[in-house]
Amino acid sequence: MDKERTKSAMVMPGQHTLGILACLLIMAVIVALGPYSSPDMFIPDQGNLWYYWKLAEPDFWTRFSAWFLYGLHQLGLWGLIAWAQIRRPGYTAGLHPVNVIAICFNLLFVGLHILQTRVFYDGLAQDTSVLSSQFSVIFLLVFVLMMENSRRGLFFGRKIDFVERPVGFLRRYHGYYFSWAIVYTFWFHPIEDNIGHLLGTFYLLMLLLQGSLFFTRFHRDRVWTMLLEVFVLAHGAMVAYLSVGGGHWQMFLFGFLTLFVVTQMHGIGLGNRARWGIVITYLLCVLFTYWGRWADSTEVLRIPMAEFALVYLFAALAWLPFLWRKIQAGNL
Repeated sequence: MDKERTKSAMVMPGQHTLGILACLLIMAVIVALGPYSSPDMFIPDQGNLWYYWKLAEPDFWTRFSAWFLYGLHQLGLWGLIAWAQIRRPGYTAGLHPVNVIAICFNLLFVGLHILQTRVFYDGLAQDTSVLSSQFSVIFLLVFVLMMENSRRGLFFGRKIDFVERPVGFLRRYHGYYFSWAIVYTFWFHPIEDNIGHLLGTFYLLMLLLQGSLFFTRFHRDRVWTMLLEVFVLAHGAMVAYLSVGGGHWQMFLFGFLTLFVVTQMHGIGLGNRARWGIVITYLLCVLFTYWGRWADSTEVLRIPMAEFALVYLFAALAWLPFLWRKIQAGNL
């Protein structure tokens, strides 16, 4: 077992680098092919729940191009996940044939989305709420918290047994939901070359890469998976900062940073000295940012409290059938 872990540790950093460089190369292509829009294409911003980047006058082809290609992308990935689960190859340092197919398949549809944006522009946002995209990713992050509970705990390394009931189901079938959340969000947005969209697209590309590497050690590497969890911090804070009026970027920055300190950093093998160093740095940054306006400092808890509440909600829902059977059997 120790030799296997050592081998994995030696192989993974190179794979990480190669994957990230590939994503950056795609981002360079996106920037080179821009711009993709102009302000006269859009309706003026209508408020908090309004998605600005959608055509003022969509037609059949702008809608059909987005929905049709999204459907092909989604169904194709679900098929590859099902195929891999049926064959159940072992977790290896290299790629299985199905991984190569999944990577090429995703690359094809990334290219098609860039082309579709250039020709028709609109994404799924034209017909769906911005909340659907946001909550699809929020639920993804919540399910990750639940699946990782047995390994790193939920609160400062402490495992919560109540959360464990649905975890077996999630571990087996999470790929289908994660695939939907990522592919749907990818096609929800048109391709754009502003900093907020670029960060979001880069994040989705890394998630598509992760979703292509099932049954490999890369897929389970703890540093890589934590990077994917934490990257939402940079994206959320930047989008909020660039929004009209500056948004609540501190809430996103420190909210996700609080989640990192409370939960995520306990799963990557840091020693006590490193953990205390991160905690002290975090507290000093919070004090510096909110000095003199302490009433606003409670916003650093909004995101982690919401995510933990959803963790307990989903766990409670998973317990209901078990409790109902107990009640029917007269054991409660």
